[in-house]
Amino acid sequence: MRSNKSMQTPVNKLLKNHQDLTHSEMMKVESHVQRESGEWFINTLMIEGVDVAFKYKRKKRYKNLKGQRVNLTYYSGEEDVAGLKIEVMKVVRIKVS
Repeated sequence: MRSNKSMQTPVNKLLKNHQDLTHSEMMKVESHVQRESGEWFINTLMIEGVDVAFKYKRKKRYKNLKGQRVNLTYYSGEEDVAGLKIEVMKVVRIKVS
């Protein structure tokens, strides 16, 4: 039987291997928009109290998360929109709390 110290959650493994990642829990989703882009659905979340969009891609349409509390693992990035650099958070893991 393993001790609890040697067992790591998937989030802890990600954070240990990728120092640039941030993990936040119980974040309330204010808005969730999905748009099709080729074979992918681009999902954009706006989180309560945060002025930056959180984005992730899925092959299939994802359930609407508006009003839900979610745990997010993400890193900071930039997108070029109409010649302007805009900060976005790129989600690598999302889970409904």
